[in-house]
Amino acid sequence: MTDVPNPRLVSVAHDHHDHATDETVLVRMAVATNMRRSRLARGMSLRDMATQTGLSTALLSQIEREVANPTVAALTRIAQALDLTFGDLTRPVVSEPEIVRGRDADANGGRMLFSMMERRRFDLSEGVLMPGQAGPFSDHGRGSIEYGYVVSGSVTLTIDEVQYALEAGDTVRFPSALPHSYQAGDATARLLTVVAYSDE
Repeated sequence: MTDVPNPRLVSVAHDHHDHATDETVLVRMAVATNMRRSRLARGMSLRDMATQTGLSTALLSQIEREVANPTVAALTRIAQALDLTFGDLTRPVVSEPEIVRGRDADANGGRMLFSMMERRRFDLSEGVLMPGQAGPFSDHGRGSIEYGYVVSGSVTLTIDEVQYALEAGDTVRFPSALPHSYQAGDATARLLTVVAYSDE
């Protein structure tokens, strides 16, 4: 197998001044993130991936570094090798929690916290944590997204060992396939959570 990318499977972004659309950039970023995360979770090297997909290690490396625009054929091979659907591989991911602070709210009106762009199954839960109490670490499966709203008190949200302080009125959105837990501060905390699941 040669490490020279097949031009039928990729178009390389040579510089930062190309005319790729924003959507193309977002998809390229999503593929790179999802591919690398899934590959490492399975303990696969790029050489292993090359063997399974028939694509060169150079091309696979370029895809993970976001410098290649792979074709549908190449993406299909990668998804199959990682036991992912095409949607799993190309779906944009929330890489960092998005937090909407309650202190920024208009006291005299309502506000949009987050909008959901896809039709998904979801669970809505209310949680009460006693002072200092921590909930169990959990995850909700591949492709799931969690929305949390602190009704009262304060909590520390831990995601993959990184902590985020949230006060009453704060809202957060993050990928809930990652292990996470909420812990109350010095007072009883009440929070609402919505977990949206992938339909694929």
